[in-house]
Amino acid sequence: MVFSNNRLSAFNIGEIYTSRIDEQSLLHNERGVRYRDAVQISLPDGEVWLFDYGVVVFWGMSEDERQALMSRLQIEDSLLEKIDQEHFRFVTEGNELRINRDTITLTDNDPLKRLAISHALAQSLKLSEYESQAQETILNHSDLPAALATTGKIALSRREIAKIRGRLFSAKSDIILHYGLLDTPEFFWEYPEYEATYNTAARYLDIHPRLELLSKKLETIHELFQMLADEQKHQHSAFLEWIIIILIALEIVLFGAQKIKDLFL
Repeated sequence: MVFSNNRLSAFNIGEIYTSRIDEQSLLHNERGVRYRDAVQISLPDGEVWLFDYGVVVFWGMSEDERQALMSRLQIEDSLLEKIDQEHFRFVTEGNELRINRDTITLTDNDPLKRLAISHALAQSLKLSEYESQAQETILNHSDLPAALATTGKIALSRREIAKIRGRLFSAKSDIILHYGLLDTPEFFWEYPEYEATYNTAARYLDIHPRLELLSKKLETIHELFQMLADEQKHQHSAFLEWIIIILIALEIVLFGAQKIKDLFL
């Protein structure tokens, strides 16, 4: 593979990828090759890896070739400026694999080594998406614990709390089940000799410490909203109990009134 430059760029196009790109046409029209969770497209001046969860990684492609590919995939190139992305440089003249100051030194031109590194980059970008969502949830509802401690009340309805808890469950499900961000990608089950390359990139990108921190944040947020849901459930139960008490009291009054009426008739 001859590259036009030494730029390495990764973009998280997310739902744009899943909603607009047909894999069969990708494999046929772009002569893509499927590797477990990713599709490789080789072009005259570079290489592209497209991951099933919506991350695209460009190796050494010129801007013109990249824009042409995005146009063929029906993705406006201007969208790439607005989404999460990471940029590195790479060289293939090293004696050992190293990553330092966002420069990746490869020992050879092996495409599967580039795929191993691309896996780590793709996971890092997808992880950034969930980190942003968790941080946004924390910031948007940071006043709730203090409000509950001060007034004993919260400004969220049961429906709103249920929706937030649903989003949290969805995020944890995506991380653990759908995208397997907690696990080493399945590609390395078939090619274990490339796992060391992946681990080098994963360590540089702090993937595992970030996953642990994100998991703790999601658990803490979930506990908060679980507590709020329990509090609202208690309030609702107390409200129902008061209704029952009032109805019983009303029935007693009506019964007493009827007895008094019967005595005077």
